[in-house]
Amino acid sequence: MLYSMKKTCEQTGMTYETLKFYCNQGLVPNVKRDAGNRRIFDEQDIAWINGLGCLRRCGLSIQEMQHYVQLCLQGKVSIPERKIILEQKRLALLEQITQLESAVAYIDQKQAFYDDVLAGKQPYVSNLLSGNHSSSNLK
Repeated sequence: MLYSMKKTCEQTGMTYETLKFYCNQGLVPNVKRDAGNRRIFDEQDIAWINGLGCLRRCGLSIQEMQHYVQLCLQGKVSIPERKIILEQKRLALLEQITQLESAVAYIDQKQAFYDDVLAGKQPYVSNLLSGNHSSSNLK
């Protein structure tokens, strides 16, 4: 089955502008065209475009994605280099996850503190104010 740009966007969750940009940047190689010279995509293209979206969410730049596409077009011989690229991105994502988990823990701690202050379980203390001021002293 062949899909129009619009249908491909619906299938992949990608905007029309992004898909067009990716095609123009060579990220979707060998794009087929219909009799009206409009881009059309098959199931393999849809799978590839979904993969591109994932690579982008993983933090690959357009240039890195272009390099990755070129490696993929080389076939099996480039798998070791592709594995290295993906492993580097994986490690960076794991570091981002650690940082995000730390940020969420900080927010949870602050929310618990604010709940305790509002419930009268502990006095209000601020790092921005000199000394330990309770909320009743603040105006």
